[in-house]
Amino acid sequence: MASLTEAHSRDVQERTFCKWLNTKLEANDYPPMASLVQDLSDGVRLIQLMEIMGDTSLGRYNKAPRMRIQKAENVNKALEFITSRGVKLTNIGPEDIIDGNLKLILGMIWTLILRFTIADISEEGLSAKEGLLLWCQRKTEPYNEVNVTDFSLSWSDGLALCALIHAHRPDLLDYDKLDKLDRHGNTARAFRVAAEHLGIPQLLEVEDLCDTKPDERSVMTYVASFFHAFSSMDQAETVSRRVEKFAEIMQSVWMSKNDYERRVRALLAGLLETQSEWEASHFTGTYPDAKAYSSNFAKYKQTTKRTWVTERQDVTTLFGNVQTKLRTYGLREYVPSKGLALSDLDDAWHDLLVSEAKRSRAINAQIRQIKELLRMQFADLANDFEQRLHSISSELTAIEGPLEEQQEQVHQIQTRIPALSDTLATVAAAEGECNAANVEENDYTVFTCQDLAFELELVMQSIVKKIAFIDNQIVSRNMTNLTPAQLEQFESTFRYFDRDETNTLSQSEMAAALASLGIMYSDDDMDYIYDQLVQNYGAVSFEAFINLLVDITEDQTSAEQLREAFQGIAANKPFVTELDLRIAHLPAGAIGYLREVMPSTSNVQGEPEYDYGAWLDSTFK
Repeated sequence: MASLTEAHSRDVQERTFCKWLNTKLEANDYPPMASLVQDLSDGVRLIQLMEIMGDTSLGRYNKAPRMRIQKAENVNKALEFITSRGVKLTNIGPEDIIDGNLKLILGMIWTLILRFTIADISEEGLSAKEGLLLWCQRKTEPYNEVNVTDFSLSWSDGLALCALIHAHRPDLLDYDKLDKLDRHGNTARAFRVAAEHLGIPQLLEVEDLCDTKPDERSVMTYVASFFHAFSSMDQAETVSRRVEKFAEIMQSVWMSKNDYERRVRALLAGLLETQSEWEASHFTGTYPDAKAYSSNFAKYKQTTKRTWVTERQDVTTLFGNVQTKLRTYGLREYVPSKGLALSDLDDAWHDLLVSEAKRSRAINAQIRQIKELLRMQFADLANDFEQRLHSISSELTAIEGPLEEQQEQVHQIQTRIPALSDTLATVAAAEGECNAANVEENDYTVFTCQDLAFELELVMQSIVKKIAFIDNQIVSRNMTNLTPAQLEQFESTFRYFDRDETNTLSQSEMAAALASLGIMYSDDDMDYIYDQLVQNYGAVSFEAFINLLVDITEDQTSAEQLREAFQGIAANKPFVTELDLRIAHLPAGAIGYLREVMPSTSNVQGEPEYDYGAWLDSTFK
């Protein structure tokens, strides 16, 4: 039994190693080998392989040897090259390869695989085999069905290979959907995906893994291809870093210099632009204007100024880092372009602080001056208003004569009240300006707007008692009886379906907009409504859409009408689903509300079905 197992392992190794060597040959336009025993016996293929693996020329050799001594020279040249590369060959000579000693040939090739494919694999200082095993274990650890403990039976169900692929390229293979019991299928899938998408040649057959104990050396050879495929980018970066380290350093310094000068230039420009804006600005003499300047200045101190402080510190640090890096590598010190040195930035910063102080003083002086003017303006208006009220009160008291004449006189006095009310509004506005400016005391008057409003109300009541009637003017609504909430909803609906932003709706857009509001029409009715709107308005503009909804919503809230609307959305089903509501283009907020308030049951798929009829019955009397 042991001899049969060994023979099988040799067969698997021969096929695997032959395929592995063929990947090297074919990549360099050499024809593939069919047999290790036959094709390596004259030394030609062995020399070609050594030149490929060693990336060098072995010099002149017999390309078509016929005699045994010529073959021996070729094989010996290849073996000497292998030995020169630090590969220790044991108990194998040219005659073993010429005579086709398969066991020794496989041992030699395994030594080459270890040297040129596996030896550079390292994880935490472990040996190549242990490092490769540790790498596989780490990559497959999240997969419960995979337990990699060796390079033999751990790979017999194909799941470890699938897990390796999925861990690095989940787009190529859906691990969760694999039939975990399909050993042959999973192995074949992994072979196919690796070959087609990762460039990993299929060195093994499905039967080599699934139908017998996998050969350790063959599995290691194949799995190493995965390690190199997924770590080739890191290796390439390592090699590139060795070659291009100095170029990267210089590029980094160059980028840092450019970044420093760009940021200093932008910072200096920002400082200068802000100071220029301050110099060019002019006060209008109003408190809101002065307060706006003060607010903007405070905001500048809390935002822009702090950003500049941070940026100044950052560019200073960046400059120091550039100089440190240059000194570290013995490079010439960096001298910024003219006007961009740190000393230039310090000078500009000093100028900014001077401008800030000047700006602050100007704003504060303006606010103090405006507050005094506001006190005087309010006092003049309040004192004058009180004198006019006193004059009207005196005239009312002095009225005498026939009743008709008294009524006429009172009516004439009444006509002066609106102007007086407007004047009070002016007084209130003046007081509002004082309050906005935090003016609490005023030595120029003893009246407040509240005092004057109270006295005006007393005068108006006196007039009402005199004339014995009240002229009540009702302000009619100008457009519609829509509530603000309805108007906002209709406007947002119109804007949503106005896809091309032409401020008009096509017929299909209008139908969708109405449906989203729960308003459904047949195709013929929709044709008629659309034609009428176009005829009356030229197009379905926003005005036309709102007026249409005014007509519709005047009688759209009865229980029966809402029931018909729900039946339309539900396609005459006794229930609606969330999908029905979304197809009807109801707003997300409306859908969420209906889901909360309507009673529901779940269908066989687990999807809620909402009983709109029961909800309407409980909502309406």
